[in-house]
Amino acid sequence: MSSTLSGPRTWLTVHDCDLDGFRALVERDTDPAAYPYAAAVERNVLLYDGESLRAEVRTAEGRRNVQTELVRALAEGPGIVVFKGAFPDRGVLDRMTGVFDALIAEQRASGNVAGDHFAKPGANDRVWNALEKAGLRDPEAFADYYANDLLALVSAAWLGPGYQVTSQVNVVNPGGAAQTVHRDYHLGFLSNEAAAGYPAHVHRLSPALTLQGAVAHCDMPVESGPTMYLPHSQKYEPGYLAWRLPEFHEYFEAHQVQLPLAAGDAVFFNPALFHAAGRNTSADIRRTANLLQVSSAFGRAMEGVDREALSNAVYPVLLARAAAGVGWEWLEAVVAASAEGYAFPTDLDSDPPVGGLAPASQADVVRRGVREGWGVGRLRDALREAGERRSS
Repeated sequence: MSSTLSGPRTWLTVHDCDLDGFRALVERDTDPAAYPYAAAVERNVLLYDGESLRAEVRTAEGRRNVQTELVRALAEGPGIVVFKGAFPDRGVLDRMTGVFDALIAEQRASGNVAGDHFAKPGANDRVWNALEKAGLRDPEAFADYYANDLLALVSAAWLGPGYQVTSQVNVVNPGGAAQTVHRDYHLGFLSNEAAAGYPAHVHRLSPALTLQGAVAHCDMPVESGPTMYLPHSQKYEPGYLAWRLPEFHEYFEAHQVQLPLAAGDAVFFNPALFHAAGRNTSADIRRTANLLQVSSAFGRAMEGVDREALSNAVYPVLLARAAAGVGWEWLEAVVAASAEGYAFPTDLDSDPPVGGLAPASQADVVRRGVREGWGVGRLRDALREAGERRSS
């Protein structure tokens, strides 16, 4: 943790990113003795046997003990756990794979190409909001699949009750390129400039708001490009600013680990873990994974506000004050109080993050309108169209 003479640093900048300090955190061994419920440690990653875990959590005490270990593994340990045989019923897995394949076929036939955060549109097959689409298409398959006990076990362990599940199917075709190293949602989807605007305690909080996971829907040998991970990297405080720096890229490439997965295995990891999807060098493996993002129930405001209506009401005042020469700081404060400043949640089919990690927020639209002097009608139309894109 970065600190000053008076205690922890309040703000982080790229100047706090020190590769030697990073190496001191990640160049350590995961101690198997500290994780008695794990079946093995492989390349610093904890492997759990699904059948054994299910036996351990049959009692309330056993469940709490296992969850305690999982939290420790994700927070203080390697930051990643693999559940072997998480989906032991191959029929349940294959039926959902069939639903995913049908969704992909429909998407291709419609001519819609899903944009991606890190790959060119059309390079792979991605289904945004696969959770809703799968549930509407085949409710029984959905219910059997998401009744998975280990998914519930680790989600409740990391996030507590009331969590929200989202899902994105990703198929990396033979020849598919690797991703670059990154951290994930929330702060991982912001530019370094934007991330540096959040105080250090928010950098520490962000990983506690989300759990990342992936279910293997096919066997994934290393040549198919399963995700690359850097165990223990989630503990590096300025990591949301470090992952874009060249020296951290190079270190990740030299020290990352990949583990083969079997169909039905599941991986869960701290979203602050440095990671990247691998390159699919196989000739015939369509590497299919259901990417799970499980969110804390606490990521919501207390009251529901119609911010589109509020923004339209306030906009004439913004225009008038801008014309009168008021400073941008004043305008920005009013925009922040009235418009939705965050791009998520959204419908990533119609509002994709192409060209960046996040689409424009409602506040971004209002800011643009003020800067470019849009009329009231144009802003109203732009906000309405943006709202329609965000609705699934």
